[in-house]
Amino acid sequence: MDLATLKALKPTEYENAADGYRALADTARASQDRVENVVAFRMRDALEGAAADAAQGALRELAANFRYTQSQCGAISTALNGFAHEMAVARRSLEAALADAGSRGFTVGPDGTVAYPAGADKVDGKVPDGGSAGGYDTPQAQGLARQAADLNPNPHAAAAQAIADRIAGALAQATAADEKWAPHLRFLKADDDLTVSARDWADTATDTTGVRDAAGAYLDTIEDPPKGGSPAENAQWWKSLTEEQRGDLLAVRPASVGALDGLPATVRDEANRTVLAQKQGQYQAALDLIPKPPSNQYTWLTTNRMPLRVPTAEYAEWERRYGDEYERLAGPLNGMIGVQDRLNSSGVEGLPEAYLLAFSDEGTGRMILANGNPDTADHTAVYVPGTTTNLSGIEGDISRMTNLWQEANGARAGSVSTITWLGYDPPQSIPKDSPFSHYANDGAPAFNRFLDGLETSRTVDTPSHTTVIGHSYGSTLIGSAARQGDLNADDVIFAGSPGVQVGSAREMDVPEGHVWNQEAPGDLVPDVGGISHGGSQSGVGGGVFLTPSHEPFGAQQMTTGTEGHSDYWKPGSTSLWNQAQVVAGRHGSVKLED
Repeated sequence: MDLATLKALKPTEYENAADGYRALADTARASQDRVENVVAFRMRDALEGAAADAAQGALRELAANFRYTQSQCGAISTALNGFAHEMAVARRSLEAALADAGSRGFTVGPDGTVAYPAGADKVDGKVPDGGSAGGYDTPQAQGLARQAADLNPNPHAAAAQAIADRIAGALAQATAADEKWAPHLRFLKADDDLTVSARDWADTATDTTGVRDAAGAYLDTIEDPPKGGSPAENAQWWKSLTEEQRGDLLAVRPASVGALDGLPATVRDEANRTVLAQKQGQYQAALDLIPKPPSNQYTWLTTNRMPLRVPTAEYAEWERRYGDEYERLAGPLNGMIGVQDRLNSSGVEGLPEAYLLAFSDEGTGRMILANGNPDTADHTAVYVPGTTTNLSGIEGDISRMTNLWQEANGARAGSVSTITWLGYDPPQSIPKDSPFSHYANDGAPAFNRFLDGLETSRTVDTPSHTTVIGHSYGSTLIGSAARQGDLNADDVIFAGSPGVQVGSAREMDVPEGHVWNQEAPGDLVPDVGGISHGGSQSGVGGGVFLTPSHEPFGAQQMTTGTEGHSDYWKPGSTSLWNQAQVVAGRHGSVKLED
């Protein structure tokens, strides 16, 4: 970068280009939304058959192209803003140095040297000659040059040297910015085809990280969300940002934005869909590098007693070399595909639009998905799954809440949103982990923040009637949330609960009569879990740790019509119907145990 180039450079031109890419990103987002939530939605609701399925596939691919375009254009916009910011800083430094030179009557050459006139007074009987100073951009060289200038009898020499160093510093700053940003902008170039592959999304994740790191100085001009802020503080922070600042953060910090309780569901959904697409691309691209398992995985070994099924030598070798990594990638990837399938199925059997309120592969996985917009729903249900739940198997828990939405929506008591909340690390082993309470205790504060955030992000004047539902260990987390804070809910439903850390429904922070419990025949968890997670009341229970299934606890016992621990959301069951009545606020319709 030379002096003439930096003087002529106009950072506003790059800012205008950034605005153009931001507008293109917004157009792509609007187009993707229309394809997914209008065209495909209505088609799924109205048409069936092979042709309709093929059309849906084409629409999904088109929507993915729009989302990829949005992501890439957003990153390019932020990169251009970051480049413009750094060049503007360098240019202002140059202009200030040139102005100082002009005010002193110095002349600046094309190479940045500063010429100064002869001294005004004699020194040792002689007027000091004029001269010139060349700038340096390292502290060591500048120090040596300043020492030489200070020894010069011409008083202009030191001032000229200081200005020349400032010019050199500005040029070095501009050169560094140019060299830093050029490769980032080159890498943001998409493949020359119309297919958005897993590798494309994996590259997008890498590009986003690179732009975010490089744009640190520019992003520092945007106020950070309050550290450890409440949902209300998060919401106020988001409202304080300009549209351009919001766009930059959604482009290069989608995971951070998508995780903030209190922000609108539409904002979190946009951010987390980008995170999901990038993570899915990364996992799929990594999985594609691993050879597929051999088709002949097992063989039969003849013994004296009976045939024995054993792994083949080929499969045993594959398992040794790739098995652990394959399992690490394939499991969560299956979960991501399940989440994406739900996002793609809005309109099927009347299902509403889905909102991805959180997504991460952290720990055993984080995933919060809403059927229907909780910011506007009349009735909201938040379901917490229990032991062995993780991202790999989350599709089953998503299905439970789609079943509940169908049933509650059929009650015709207002709009409904049902949410699957995997916002904590549940125990992964029944015998080894589920007896311990720290999983619930660690996750409970996040659950309380989420519920508070649902209240904060409302976009209509009326509050939502909120029901929280805990299955198995998920009920323990809900109990811990009530014990540790204020549970922001109107009704609580427990299903197959091993205990909720408190011994009375009165401690659940909801009105009397609004704690409901289900224990199906053959469900052993309520019978054995109380030892670890049951609560107590003074003088009640005779040393027995109380669970919601015990009469002294005070929960209303709902009928189920199911058996075992896992069928509480079985379509057509009394259990599901009862939960739907509570969710829809039709408490008088609930069927209770005799």
